[in-house]
Amino acid sequence: MPTNAPALSDVTASDGALRRFLHGLPGVDAVGLEARAASLGTRSIKTTAKAYAIDLAISMIDLTTLEGADTPGKVRALAAKAVNPDPTDRSTPRTAAVCVYPDMVATAKAALGDSGVKVASVATAFPAGRAALDVKLADVADAVAAGADEIDMVIDRGAFLAGKYMKVYEEIRAVREACGAARLKVIFETGELSTYDNIHRASWIGMMAGADFIKTSTGKVAVNATPANTLLMLEAVRDFREQTGVQVGVKPAGGIRTSKDAIKFLVLVNETAGEDWLDNHWFRFGASSLLNDLLMQRQKLATGRYSGPDYVTVD
Repeated sequence: MPTNAPALSDVTASDGALRRFLHGLPGVDAVGLEARAASLGTRSIKTTAKAYAIDLAISMIDLTTLEGADTPGKVRALAAKAVNPDPTDRSTPRTAAVCVYPDMVATAKAALGDSGVKVASVATAFPAGRAALDVKLADVADAVAAGADEIDMVIDRGAFLAGKYMKVYEEIRAVREACGAARLKVIFETGELSTYDNIHRASWIGMMAGADFIKTSTGKVAVNATPANTLLMLEAVRDFREQTGVQVGVKPAGGIRTSKDAIKFLVLVNETAGEDWLDNHWFRFGASSLLNDLLMQRQKLATGRYSGPDYVTVD
């Protein structure tokens, strides 16, 4: 953030002002960013610290099913797993949320009951976002009315890449209003934004528009969450809080499948944004398969051996 930057209310007053602000942000040193992400990924986490990190990672998972073949039975099974990930060890933390399509929100809400596990729902014509704004807002309204605690929206990448920054900003603002009390996660689809500078600009648009979280990806494209793009977004939320006093969460999603990967991301959080983000209110993993590996590694730490192939459920 430039030290002589204007007030954010002035930045979003016009399309020209927003464009000048975004293109005035410091350029991203791609080589330096990737080198720092790689360096932090080499940190060795052992024994007690590893056990703590595994439990923390479990508690940060948005356990997700976003398939055309989703059924109420599958969603109820996923909800049961979120509440009680390891039936053989009741000390295992619950996941943060279950993430489903809007038509499955009521099923997930009923299955989760008063467990404390949140219901998140993708909306705004996920994953492509190719729909009129009124359709996107109706999608959000349906999910919230069915009981969604959190909404994961996708930005209009076509508008962003065409330089229509104000359109992207105003759409996020409209969705933020439609969410009511539900928290809003704004998905950039970083794999389609092409450059780190674009990810940086999208981060600032999302935060200025009222995002509670900024999120890397839908998990539906070839390139999803990476240490480097997540590090960049962590730097953005840190800088945004320094500028405004407002804290925004980060959610890497897609491609994070192993405990080793998850712990690397937690190191990024701790070393970049700081301990204030080491909580599932401010950091999440969008994942479907990650939980199984975390459970396997947790059992290995507890017993000294790996369990059999039927130890965890296949979602």
